Amino acid sequence: MQPYDYVEIRVPAKAQYVGVARLTITGLSTRVGFTYDEIEDLKIATSEAMTNAIQHAYNENEDGEVVVGCALFDDKLEIMVADHGKSFNYEETKKSVGPYNDKEEVQFLREGGLGLYLMETLMDDVKIHRGEGVTVFMTKYLDGERGDTVEERTVSS
Repeated sequence: MQPYDYVEIRVPAKAQYVGVARLTITGLSTRVGFTYDEIEDLKIATSEAMTNAIQHAYNENEDGEVVVGCALFDDKLEIMVADHGKSFNYEETKKSVGPYNDKEEVQFLREGGLGLYLMETLMDDVKIHRGEGVTVFMTKYLDGERGDTVEERTVSS
């Protein structure tokens, strides 16, 4: 038996569906036991990741989707936002995230220059996986324990 519950939603890559993900995050983070302020942080960070996926992952005339996966633990919530539109294996994706290289361009995560900054500030740990698309992996602990750093790994095909 796995030590967490996993919930995944898939929404069209359109701005009007960010609210659906925010409502989902609200319900799930309440279930874990986060405070009102922590829930707001989780919603903002998820919104930033989704907004960047919507704006940068797909061409204007291309239909795409954003996948939001949430793992609910007793002491934390892990959120993955993927813009490649495919369902993903939570454990495999978690293993594939790695070091963030600050020398590489990260514009794809910047909504007005603040997207990555907000995710880093509001979450305890942020990791970025670049392969077929971009997957942002964010963790928030109940006790506010901070992660080590923001990390990024590019997967070569």
